[in-house]
Amino acid sequence: MILDHPSTLEILNQFFDRFNQSSFIEKDPVSIPHQFRKKQDIEIAGFFAATFAWGNRTTIINKCNELLSLMDKAPFQFIQQHEEKDLTKFLSFKHRTFQTTDLLYFIRFLQCHYRQHGSLESAFTDGMGKEDTNIEHALNHFQHYFFSLEDSPKRTKKHIPSPHQQSSCKRLNMFLRWMVRDDKAGIDFGIWKRIQPSQLVCPLDLHVMRVAKELQLIDTEKSDWKTAIALTNRLKIFDPSDPVKYDIALFGWGVSGSPS
Repeated sequence: MILDHPSTLEILNQFFDRFNQSSFIEKDPVSIPHQFRKKQDIEIAGFFAATFAWGNRTTIINKCNELLSLMDKAPFQFIQQHEEKDLTKFLSFKHRTFQTTDLLYFIRFLQCHYRQHGSLESAFTDGMGKEDTNIEHALNHFQHYFFSLEDSPKRTKKHIPSPHQQSSCKRLNMFLRWMVRDDKAGIDFGIWKRIQPSQLVCPLDLHVMRVAKELQLIDTEKSDWKTAIALTNRLKIFDPSDPVKYDIALFGWGVSGSPS
């Protein structure tokens, strides 16, 4: 499909308006952090939901709810107050390649971080400069910081990639979209203010990749950081201040089919 600039923008806006609705939330992993009102609960639930977000969406949501139940539906309180004996109930938990070792390290990192900081936002933004046009430095910093604890397991590193490794960082980009973007539809939370929507990078979901290639927004099937930046820069042509809003449009198109 070859579309000129106005037609591409028209279709993207059509699908953004169609899917940027509160009804989108229920069947998407973003429904997990929407169970909460406290900022830190939203951050923790959203971080796990994004980390688990590959494969069938129903399975992702079910596994997230299972994890939250083990945390007594109070993730921030659990992260802050749990004792060593409380971790035994997680020993049989796993989601695909995310296993007990990974989960226990995630919990340890979050506890250490929240003992010193009021929000997970600083774990990313402490690595950013004032002139950064995107979140590349934030993501590189976050990976380094996340694995800075003693005896961090090597196997867990596959769950927190970085642009430095040329990863597209799909799940982290999705998590940051949830935390940073804010509009009237209420899908994204907008609870972080030190990152601007214009600095976000589009998550390269398989559906997003396919539709972006069909629209000739990208010319490759390689899902890496270079492609994520290339797609985001193309989307900035349509909305320089909030390009990643079109993630919702591209994903919606991908799961529903082409427009009539």
